[in-house]
This record gives sequence, C-alpha cells and structure tokens, in this order.
Amino acid sequence: MDQRQRAARLLERIEAELHGLGLWQNHFPSSQALASDQPFAIDTLDFHQWLQFILLPRMWEMIDGEHPLPQNIAVSPMAVQVYSDKLEHHEELILALRQFDILLSGSDPLADDV
Repeated sequence: MDQRQRAARLLERIEAELHGLGLWQNHFPSSQALASDQPFAIDTLDFHQWLQFILLPRMWEMIDGEHPLPQNIAVSPMAVQVYSDKLEHHEELILALRQFDILLSGSDPLADDV
C-alpha cells in the first residue's frame, strides 16, 4: 500500500473517530469562519470543526487530485493540547492524527511528549 492509500485510510479513520465522538457536524460554519488565517482557525472554529471543514477536505482534494501531499505536518500536538483534560476519551482520534503526522512527515511530533 502506498503513502496515498495509507493517508486515505487514516483520513477515513479520523472521520469515523469524529463521528464516534459525536463531534461531526451536519451544518457548515460561516464562510468568514472558514476563511480564518490563524493556525487551526483557532479564532473562529473549534478544533474538531477545523479537522472536519478544513483539514479533511484539503487532504481529500490532494489525494483525489493526485497532488503532492504535505511533507511537514504536525496536527496531533494540537489535538493533545485541545483535549488535554480528556485525553483517554479522545485517545483514538489523537492516535489517528499522530499516525497521519508520522506518515506524511516521517517523524513523530509527539515523541518528546510521550
């Protein structure tokens, strides 16, 4: 299985985790909220909204369009920070994001934190 196929499987797993945690939304945030220029759209979206409405669509677009995937990504540290008070509840989501980071970057952004 190549990197693109593994990335697609991890994206599916991240989506499933968001559904399982009850974080998947059926309504879109406003276009202004989606246009944030802040990292993780922290000023306009919750982290799970950023995953669903920004990260996932962009990654699927890259995979489906056979565009190059990012080579330096670190999403899991933000997930650990956001869910620090309930890590065990979000453990599988964080693990999937960590595996996605490792797949694309070739390194573990949480290696020093674990």
